[in-house]
Amino acid sequence: MTETTTTRVAVLVGSLRADSLNRKLAEILRDEAPAGVTLDIIEGLDQVPFYNEDIDGDDAPATAVALRERVQGADRVLAVTPEYNGTMPAVLNNAIDWLSRPYGAGAVVGKPFGVIGATPTPYGGKWAHGDTARSAGIAGAIVVEDVTVSQSAIDVDPTTDADVRAKLLDALTRLTEFTPEVSAA
Repeated sequence: MTETTTTRVAVLVGSLRADSLNRKLAEILRDEAPAGVTLDIIEGLDQVPFYNEDIDGDDAPATAVALRERVQGADRVLAVTPEYNGTMPAVLNNAIDWLSRPYGAGAVVGKPFGVIGATPTPYGGKWAHGDTARSAGIAGAIVVEDVTVSQSAIDVDPTTDADVRAKLLDALTRLTEFTPEVSAA
């Protein structure tokens, strides 16, 4: 008897706009994910209050608790984000702040983490993607470097271009197949 396992990927979309290119990319990846992979696009990041240690703890806001629980229940985390003024959007930064607590035991600790996205800039959001990866790594995630895709949307529509879609799906596959190295004690 063959046991099938499902790899669950929590997806954090850095744009709140309903018609966001990055939301569309997250939805395409969800709909075209490889067999055995389920993407959970986490909604409501705009409802999570800015991180403040004074409101964290036993009575943390329900939206922050729900975010933590959904990411905690995932096997992997994927940020799909544009770039705002050369860095990651505030909503994504705030989500990572909440997921980093409690320090050393946050919901992203030890989870493989990837970053992809597209922007209508020549560099495709690479600064935001670098900042997101750095922040997630500091929060305790295992950033899978070869997953990062920073796609320019100036001369190509990432939602319809076959090569871009293949590159994004390959990044998702690398994230889901990534096995963290186990260090000897």
